[in-house]
Amino acid sequence: MGEYQHTIDEKGRLTIPAKFRDALHPTFVVTRGRDNCLSVYTMDEWRLLEQKVKELSMMKAEMRAFSRMLFSGATECELDKQGRVNIPNTLVEHAKLDKDCVVVGVSSKVEIWSKDLWTAYSQSAEESFNEIADSLIDFNF
Repeated sequence: MGEYQHTIDEKGRLTIPAKFRDALHPTFVVTRGRDNCLSVYTMDEWRLLEQKVKELSMMKAEMRAFSRMLFSGATECELDKQGRVNIPNTLVEHAKLDKDCVVVGVSSKVEIWSKDLWTAYSQSAEESFNEIADSLIDFNF
């Protein structure tokens, strides 16, 4: 859980918030996420996702495309001594990361966003938050 502001340096290194580091130790997977963010998975969560994707029918072009994009962008990572992850350039480009970033805890994964994209996304989502919550069956909070 949580939202944290960080910066990515010119070498593609981003500090992961201390709150997430223990769960990601010793290695984890970073890959393309939806809505132009990056998704970060523990190895256990990655294995679960990998199994779900394997169960999809590869007879459909959209399933093959999804599988290719997910796995071709995936990279196994580890934190350096300063708690930073080195994000490959292809993923930096996918998420449009440029200096200011937002690291967000989302249930069983972490997302990495460009600050500008996160601001636009969260403002849009906030406008429909109540509507979406009202439409969910048996969801009380």
